[in-house]
Amino acid sequence: MNTNMIKQYASIAFLCLFGLHVMAQQADRWQQRADYTMNIDLDTETHIYDGEQTIVYTNNSPDVLDRVFYHLYFNAFQPNSMMDVRARTIADPDRRVASRIGTLKANEIGYQDIKTLTQDGLPTEFEVVGTVLEVNLAKPIQPGQSTTLSMTFASQVPVQIRRSGRDNAEGVDYTMAQWYPKLCEYDYQGWHANPYVGREFHGVWGNFDVSITLDESYTVGASGVLQNPGQAPVDGKRTWRYIAEQVHDFAWGADPDFIIETKTAYNGTIMNFVYQPGGRTNENWGKLPDIMDAALKFMNERYGVYPYPVYNFVQGGDGGMEYPMLTFITGFRNLTSLTGVSVHEWMHSWYQMVLGTNESLYPWMDEGFTSFASAETMNHLKRLGLLGESVKASPNPFEGNYNGYIKFVESGLAEAISIHADHFETNRAYGVGAYTKGSIFLRQLEYIIGEEDFATGLLNYFETWKFKHPNPNDFIRVMEKTSGLELDWFKEYWVNTTHHPDYAVYEVEPTDDGKQKIILVKDGVMPMPLDVLVRYTDGTAELYNIPLRIMRGEKKNDNNRTFSYAPDWPWTHPVYTLVVDKAVKSVEIDPDYRMIDTDRENNGWSSGL
Repeated sequence: MNTNMIKQYASIAFLCLFGLHVMAQQADRWQQRADYTMNIDLDTETHIYDGEQTIVYTNNSPDVLDRVFYHLYFNAFQPNSMMDVRARTIADPDRRVASRIGTLKANEIGYQDIKTLTQDGLPTEFEVVGTVLEVNLAKPIQPGQSTTLSMTFASQVPVQIRRSGRDNAEGVDYTMAQWYPKLCEYDYQGWHANPYVGREFHGVWGNFDVSITLDESYTVGASGVLQNPGQAPVDGKRTWRYIAEQVHDFAWGADPDFIIETKTAYNGTIMNFVYQPGGRTNENWGKLPDIMDAALKFMNERYGVYPYPVYNFVQGGDGGMEYPMLTFITGFRNLTSLTGVSVHEWMHSWYQMVLGTNESLYPWMDEGFTSFASAETMNHLKRLGLLGESVKASPNPFEGNYNGYIKFVESGLAEAISIHADHFETNRAYGVGAYTKGSIFLRQLEYIIGEEDFATGLLNYFETWKFKHPNPNDFIRVMEKTSGLELDWFKEYWVNTTHHPDYAVYEVEPTDDGKQKIILVKDGVMPMPLDVLVRYTDGTAELYNIPLRIMRGEKKNDNNRTFSYAPDWPWTHPVYTLVVDKAVKSVEIDPDYRMIDTDRENNGWSSGL
């Protein structure tokens, strides 16, 4: 064999091995890594802090990177920013923002001023473009290579308007979310350097080592584990050092009046409750630790085990907002409201902090799944009687979501939830799509594949895709493998369209051979399998399951429901005939009210006997 042929074979072999390596990485969804070390010094008089940041960035992608991008979220809180203009021009402005950014004075705005940025000691070229820092690297980062990005910066904390900032409505001094230059995510879809206009987030997992220095009168609650409790102040300031491992963000809050109450949960998780004591907080915040202990037990069993050592409930912000190991929540609430927001925000730890779906592209996979899980968890707490005797559990905690969604569909304002979170035409369409339709997605899937397979699928999803940024197809494939059914049709209809199901019982007629035929009609565009309860005149009843042909099977083990399986319904056929042997007294589609049907008035038929 000559030298050229040897080189050719060697090249082919290398390409094959490299290709297999890339395929293996893609199959396992490779992840970039960013390990942060940050030191900040906050002047509580001017609300300006100086920061030093070092990121060890590891390029686990198969691509050579010659640029990186950072989010500079505080720059959104300036007049004429994209957030400002969007908030003023959208059809239904968020009342918390509206025109407020445009009225901020120079000492009230937010900013992040990048002083220096080097790569492995070499200067980089960078430009601030709104809320994004564009960086041309000094040298490309090769696949598998790590590099060190060192930055100095100065920032001003804005007056609290949306999520983060200073001086919130309840008098909390600092709600520090989206507060530092944050490296943008690069994944199998490329860079995600989205400008900040007020929606959701996507981030790179890594370890954070953060030291926060501020006036000694302040108490701090933060993501991660405190490394230096009780450290003595120096020159009137105290430094709080936290380490948070395997997270994609870091947040903290601070106030001179904060107290920290701690409870160790049933499994050893440390829960910190950081709030201002007083007449509007003491009673309900005092009850919260035991309630959240019970909630954690249910959430761990139902959705997967919370993997972090600590969780912090910190008073602050403008409602409820989730971050790794921490949520900000407004504190002046009754017990049910306080519990509800605490459950919801902690539940984000499963679907955003651990699974880390790209919320900008698939907000419904976080907000919707979290809403589904928090509704179930709250119903569980109500069954236990932990919210008071007058707060009762519901046989269907999603009934309100169903009704709200149906009304919104009828309004004509609904948009497909495949739309990027920033680009919905209205805030309401985003909210209903991300939260309501996203939660109904899971409820409908549970109805389609059965409760037992669904429960197994939820746990399989968490274990299969934690720390890997799953997308909609990743989720549905787990459910297909768990149930043995084909489910892509459901995902395509529910995610990419605004179609909805509507089925009706048209008539019951005798047949020539003495049987009876039940005629069902598909009035809506979206197909669904049907549970149909048939009651006979002899006092017996039968629950039929009519699968869709495109499912290639039917649900089983649906919470001990016993089905009689009818022939498949081809989705192309608007009419279906179910033949039964006995005289029919009544027929009801979906007797358990689990399928979302936009017109339930025609779901039943009765002989009048």
